[in-house]
Amino acid sequence: MTTTEPRTVLDYGKPDPRDLTYKYELRRAVAAGIIETAAGTFLLLIAVRHFQAGATLKAFIAMGNAGGLIATPLVVYLISLLGTRANIAAAWLTFVAGLMFTIAAAIPNQYVFAFASLLGLVSVASAVPLFTQIYQDNYPEHERGKLFSKVMFVRIFSAATFAYLAGWALDGHLQYYQLLMAVFALAFFYSAHCLRRVPSSPLATEESRNPLAALRFVRDDKTFRMALIAWMLVGLANLIMLPLRIEYLGNEKYGVLLHGEPLSAEFIAILTGVIPNVARLLMSPLWGRLFDKVNFFALRICINIGFAVAIVTFFTGNSLVGLIAGAIIFGISNAGGDVAWSLWVTKVAPPHRVAHYMSVHTFLTGLRGIAAPFIAFYMLNTLTLLQMGLLTSALIVLACLVLIPEIKIYAHRKAPPEVKELPDD
Repeated sequence: MTTTEPRTVLDYGKPDPRDLTYKYELRRAVAAGIIETAAGTFLLLIAVRHFQAGATLKAFIAMGNAGGLIATPLVVYLISLLGTRANIAAAWLTFVAGLMFTIAAAIPNQYVFAFASLLGLVSVASAVPLFTQIYQDNYPEHERGKLFSKVMFVRIFSAATFAYLAGWALDGHLQYYQLLMAVFALAFFYSAHCLRRVPSSPLATEESRNPLAALRFVRDDKTFRMALIAWMLVGLANLIMLPLRIEYLGNEKYGVLLHGEPLSAEFIAILTGVIPNVARLLMSPLWGRLFDKVNFFALRICINIGFAVAIVTFFTGNSLVGLIAGAIIFGISNAGGDVAWSLWVTKVAPPHRVAHYMSVHTFLTGLRGIAAPFIAFYMLNTLTLLQMGLLTSALIVLACLVLIPEIKIYAHRKAPPEVKELPDD
C-alpha cells in the first residue's frame, strides 16, 4: 500500500508510510548533506592539496557522480530482475559507498583514495532513481513537493554547516584527511540504516533481456520525450557555465574588480557558494509547494527563465550589483531545480514505472555531466564569456519554447500512455 491510496480499517494501527518515510528522510538528510560536500568540495581539495594528484586521478574523482548516473538504467534493470524492494537496494548501494570510503580512510595512498572515492560516488549516485520511486510510493501526490523540499532544506543546511566546520578544521591540516573520510563513511552507513527503515515495494519487473529497455519510454511517451529534450538543453547550458563562474571571477584578464583590486578567494567563495546557497535554502520550501499546485511544465519554464536571467546578469553585468543579483537569481532557480529534477517523473510516469523513467533521465544527466566541462573550455577558446553567456541563455529559451505546447497537453493528460514491452531477444 502507498499513501496515495486511501487507508482501510485494516491499516489503522500500522505506521503510516508517509510519516515513516518523512521521519527517516529528515534524519538521512543530515547525513546526505555531509556526503554532498565530499563530491562538491573535499575530495578534489584533498587530491589537489594533499596528494598533488595528476589530471587523470582528479578526473576520475570528478566523474564519479556522472558515472553513477550513467549506470542507472542497468542498476534499475538488475534490481527489477532481482525483485528487491527499492529501499533495500538503495540501502545496499549506499552501504557499498560507505565501504569504499572506509577503504580510502584506512589506506593512505593517492591511487586507493582516487579509485575508492570514484567507486563510492558511482555506487551512491546509481541509487537516485530508487529514491524517486520511494517518494512516489509513500508521499501523497498533493504534498510530495512540500515534503521533499522540507527534507531538502535540512540537507542544504547540513551541507553548508559541515562544509564550513570541516573546512575550518582542515585548514592547514590536510594530513588528517583520513578522519574526514571516516566521517563520510559513517554518514553513508547511517544513510543506509535510515533507508532500510523506509517502506517501499519491489520495482516493476522488466520482461525484456535488454538492460537498456527503459529507453523505450522515450519513444513511446511523447510528453516524456519533449521534457527530456528541454532538460538536455537547460542542463547543458547550466553545466557549461557553472565551472566558468570561477574562471570569470578569478582570472584577472576578465577585469572583474572590487575597489580596483582583483576579487579575493573569500569573496569569490561568497559569490559562487554562500549567496546562491542562502537563496536556495530560503526558497526551497516555496518551490516544493508550487510543485504540488502548479502545472509542472509552466513551473519548469519559470525555473528555466530564472536560470537564463541569472546567466545574463552574472556574466554581462560587470558590476558588483550584477554579480550579486546573478548569484541570488541562480540560487532561487537552483532551489526550484532541486525539486523539479528529483520529482518531475512522478508527474508523467506510470506509478510502477517511476524508477525506470527516472533512470532514463539520470542516464542523460550523467552524459551531459561528463560532456559539458569539455564543451565549456573548448568554447572558451573560440568565444568570449559574453558570447557564451548569450548562447547558453538562448539554449534555455529554446528549452522553454519546446515546453510551451506541453503545458496544455499536460493539463489534459489523464494518464501516461501504455508503453510497449521489448521482445526478450
